[in-house]
Amino acid sequence: MTDVWEDDPYASGEGERLVSAEFTEDDLEIDRNLRPRRLEEYLGQARVKDNLAVLIEAARARDEVLDHLLLSGPPGLGKTTLAGVVAGELGVHMRQTSGPAIERAGDLAAILTNLEARDVLFIDEIHRLNRAVEEVLYPAMEDFSIDIVIGKGPAARSLRLDLPPFTLIGATTRTGLLTGPLRDRFGMAFRLEYYTVEELAAIVRRSAGILGVTIDAEGAEEIARRGRGTPRLANRLLKRVRDYAQVRHDGHITEDVAAEALAFFQVDHVGLDRMDLAILETLTRTFSGRPVGLNTLAAAVSEDPETLEDVYEPFLLQLGFLARTPKGRQATPRAYEHLGMTPPAGVPGQGGLF
Repeated sequence: MTDVWEDDPYASGEGERLVSAEFTEDDLEIDRNLRPRRLEEYLGQARVKDNLAVLIEAARARDEVLDHLLLSGPPGLGKTTLAGVVAGELGVHMRQTSGPAIERAGDLAAILTNLEARDVLFIDEIHRLNRAVEEVLYPAMEDFSIDIVIGKGPAARSLRLDLPPFTLIGATTRTGLLTGPLRDRFGMAFRLEYYTVEELAAIVRRSAGILGVTIDAEGAEEIARRGRGTPRLANRLLKRVRDYAQVRHDGHITEDVAAEALAFFQVDHVGLDRMDLAILETLTRTFSGRPVGLNTLAAAVSEDPETLEDVYEPFLLQLGFLARTPKGRQATPRAYEHLGMTPPAGVPGQGGLF
């Protein structure tokens, strides 16, 4: 596969990364067509699904509003999709917004007063809510009412507005940034985990059926192996492989076609793109396996240090290819093995070095 990347192995690439788990415009069509609408259609996250099924059934049996829910986990795991599934199971509308979009308390008041009874309000990136807005949200969550101030100065007076009972579903990628009072007001909190290859393969087969793509089990597994444990990325890779199979082959996706297509799009067999490999190559070859500071590494690969830490490092750490040491970032023996190299003495994870 290295011959595909020889042109520019250290380039960070133009535009958006194919293997990024962040939401892109390319995902809009995927979201509209492929998102499940019922719990039985939602694949993976078995523990979360079982808990939600009990809560939803109990709320429907008592004819009550569902308790507020907090969903957390890395991008691309299906938090927004799961919120839509909950609304679908309850048979109500879902109003969707995000934390940064609600700039003033009046914006939140307008959203809340337009809700109907038992509607679901979904707030993505809820940890980025303005503190003043958050204060308005507290009584809305607890008492289904909000206090607004009318007028200014001595003539100002407070007016309490009653709200219809609703369910707030908050989603966050950074649970630690949530304030304690807000976190405590959610009745249940669920963390979504990365998907297994088998779960992602099932999602790819389901998506292929909806998109009208013929794919065999081995082809679905090949895409799933490179999906970084996230359905969003697996579906995005499926679309790119579909395009390649249609242009270069007969449209049917087999294991060989999927591997050829993903190599063409510079995604290797574990889901690394050329920037990921550039980071590993820099650590192993340029710095000969020595620990490297974050700023030095970022300068070496022409990337912003924060982007390097937030976007690229998590997956390399998850695979065990990168170690954060007191002296800096260092490639592990697994990284050397992936690159076909022999690790030098002193690399973390080797026994009998000292």
